[in-house]
Amino acid sequence: MNDKKVKLIPYTIQSIVETTNETPEGVELIQAPAIWEDSDYGEGIIVAVIDTGIDTNHQDLKERIIGGRNFTTDYNGDPNQYDDNNGHGTHVSGTIAASLNETGVTGVAPKAQILSLKALTGDGVGNYEWIIEAINYAVEWRGPNNERVRVICMSLGGPQDEPELHQAIKNAVNQDVSVVVAAGNEGDGREDTWEYAYPGAYNEVICVGAVDMELSLAPFSNTNNEVDLVAPGVDVVSTYLDNKYAKLTGTSMAAPHVAGALALIINLSEKEFERPLIESEIFAQLIKRTIPLGYRKSSEGNGFLLLTLPDLIKDEIRVVSILEKN
Repeated sequence: MNDKKVKLIPYTIQSIVETTNETPEGVELIQAPAIWEDSDYGEGIIVAVIDTGIDTNHQDLKERIIGGRNFTTDYNGDPNQYDDNNGHGTHVSGTIAASLNETGVTGVAPKAQILSLKALTGDGVGNYEWIIEAINYAVEWRGPNNERVRVICMSLGGPQDEPELHQAIKNAVNQDVSVVVAAGNEGDGREDTWEYAYPGAYNEVICVGAVDMELSLAPFSNTNNEVDLVAPGVDVVSTYLDNKYAKLTGTSMAAPHVAGALALIINLSEKEFERPLIESEIFAQLIKRTIPLGYRKSSEGNGFLLLTLPDLIKDEIRVVSILEKN
């Protein structure tokens, strides 16, 4: 297993800028700000990002980092050095939880916290053992106040089904950790041909495909019968190395929208139900907030992530009820 490699799912750098001040279009498109208050902005939820590390000094991220660990040979294998030397992990982390601080960008869940697990090198390459160790670490990790990871986000993949990786993911889900992964970028623009990447092809994960900001299916997005939903993945603005910001494209950018959304959904749903929810219940609450776009299920799964959908349906029912009474 050690000689088999797993890589970042390919992505495109559209642009890099020194400064910006915005709520990114993707965050607005899934209507995250509309439920921030009711979901406590994701506060108290820990998301483990298994990626290339994180820019620990970034102004939009430094307050969101609760800890981290390096599983790679980078930095001479120092487990306490998990700074990002690629840029991908920093971008993913910003989409999930960049702080609401009136500068830079804002994440989907701006008060959630990131556990940054560096399992890919600066070249965007790792081995399956590192990924498995990172997943197991995330599941077993406990914070200073006995916090635990509720969501794992992985925008990485390989062409091979690795039983040990699959088992680690099943173990995480069985311990009520939601595992969000990118579907992959091997798509050929056709809905009638299927492309698989692992771990995206495992049934236990939440597999995320990509759409653009006009809600059109991204032609590179993998299509197969394990896609669960789609989220913004084209021209996504987020945090980047050296306190900068970048616009990137790929299913790698779609997955963190869903990981951040889960932080909001967990808070919102557990407040409503007045009890902790298990992973399958959280998944049901996520899918309850998807709307079909008209593509095949193998392309869009249950549809596009729209966090306000239950409220919209409630309002529609209320209007219909009023009209019937009159």
